[in-house]
Amino acid sequence: MSLFTTTPPEARYTLRVLAHLLRYPDAAFRAHIPEMQAALKAEAVLAPMRQAELQALLQHLAKSPALEVESEYVELFDRGRRTALHLFEHVHGDSRDRGPAMIDLIQTFEKGGLFLGPEELPDHLPVLLEFASTQPARETRDFLGEVAHIVRNIFSALQGRNSPYASVLAAVLELAGEKAATVAVAPEPTMDESWAEPEVFGGCSTEGQARPGQPQSIQIVRKINHPTQGAQA
Repeated sequence: MSLFTTTPPEARYTLRVLAHLLRYPDAAFRAHIPEMQAALKAEAVLAPMRQAELQALLQHLAKSPALEVESEYVELFDRGRRTALHLFEHVHGDSRDRGPAMIDLIQTFEKGGLFLGPEELPDHLPVLLEFASTQPARETRDFLGEVAHIVRNIFSALQGRNSPYASVLAAVLELAGEKAATVAVAPEPTMDESWAEPEVFGGCSTEGQARPGQPQSIQIVRKINHPTQGAQA
């Protein structure tokens, strides 16, 4: 049930701060930490407890050694499937459904006036938050509400790791009109499981290609002769 009974508050700058907080904390990021702290305080759309948690996280990223915070980020978001920030990873895995879902999301962004750079993937949570920050307040809440179930899973995984980044996902849930409550999350697969090759002719490791003996989806393509090809003598 939504927490908002009236029109949700504008949270443009807060959403942009949350988007930046979920990006790699390099030197350029750290240079803008004072601006992010000021933006959160000025807009003041989050509960005081959540504000305090985010300010503490920003302070940690500002004061800790660069190599430390960068390696923490990589270990957390680039090497953990349960904490991956690419949302379709949680829904489609490596199945063939992921491509059409990406296209649909890109079209949604473009209709809303956001055009991605060549290296940006549309299901990356920071990208979704940047898009949400450009929309009217009610549309923002509704858009975030559509991905809240995935965000809640990531939030729960981060809580399980006692990561301060959990406060960022909690803030996203609250801006979607949802409670930041944890849910049961499957254990992280071991490194051996993550890198294991599928058995020969055994189908893909996640959804998509079926195993032998199961129905296989096929695509029929009409053969068209190239106009330059003529009959052979």
